[in-house]
Amino acid sequence: MKKLIAFITLITSIQVVVAQDSHELIVKVENIKDLKGSLKIAVYNHEDHFLSNAIMSDDKIIDSNEMTFSFKGLVEGIYAISLFHDENDNGKLDSNFIGIPTEPYAFSNNAKGMFGPPSFEDCKFEVKADAREIVISL
Repeated sequence: MKKLIAFITLITSIQVVVAQDSHELIVKVENIKDLKGSLKIAVYNHEDHFLSNAIMSDDKIIDSNEMTFSFKGLVEGIYAISLFHDENDNGKLDSNFIGIPTEPYAFSNNAKGMFGPPSFEDCKFEVKADAREIVISL
């Protein structure tokens, strides 16, 4: 019985520590020109997974020139964001015949790429306090 009580106490303590270590990231997207389609956003936590394996993602139907996304449960660390305006709601970033995107897109830090997307290094930011807010211009 003592072992069971000790185990329950340990599990409860771990849950409290985990809850204290998780943070919320608020992403405000500005400069949305057309009120059609949806906005798709992805959060990455490592350079090796940037633009290929998001740890969190969301999408919303566009109903305003500014939209806000909230990501909860993030631990302290380095992150980067990519997003795009899926104007025709086909679930992908459309591009022309040479691969240049034809739909608006953006990255955290409003980073711009040269001959391709920006690097994780250019897009990265730190989450170390609750309710961290960043602003991205589309």
